[in-house]
Amino acid sequence: MQRLLACWQERGLPIVIVTHISKLIDSTFHPQHATSKLKPFLANVIPSVKITKTVNSSFCGTPDLASWLSGQNISHIVLCGIQTNMCVETTARMAGNLGFNTQVAIDACHTFDLAGDDGLEISAEQLTQVSATNLSGGGFASVESTASIIGRL
Repeated sequence: MQRLLACWQERGLPIVIVTHISKLIDSTFHPQHATSKLKPFLANVIPSVKITKTVNSSFCGTPDLASWLSGQNISHIVLCGIQTNMCVETTARMAGNLGFNTQVAIDACHTFDLAGDDGLEISAEQLTQVSATNLSGGGFASVESTASIIGRL
């Protein structure tokens, strides 16, 4: 993430920072918890726009991301962040559905092991691979490394 941010900042490209907020006190996303805070390396980043959301997709936040992107004549987006198989994947799917040319910098994303109702736990590595396959195989986004994306700028 830091390499992408540095590259975007050097080139003066627009940066969107998205924050997930919950009103539920027990949620990891409640503003009262340290887990809801942005990572320290983002402290000095001045975004072009800040989006606040309460669900997985950045396109369901405030202000409206699709309208902002369209208003800026932006049709190509690069996604990174947490959580690969939740917010990043959902945002990428919606971006693809909305007609944005979408890339996911898969090595600039992060997730955690996850267990379902059946108790089966899937590793973060497997979830990342499945998300990458869902997005690229489903035609929602191209999935690339940070180095590949930066190399084409």
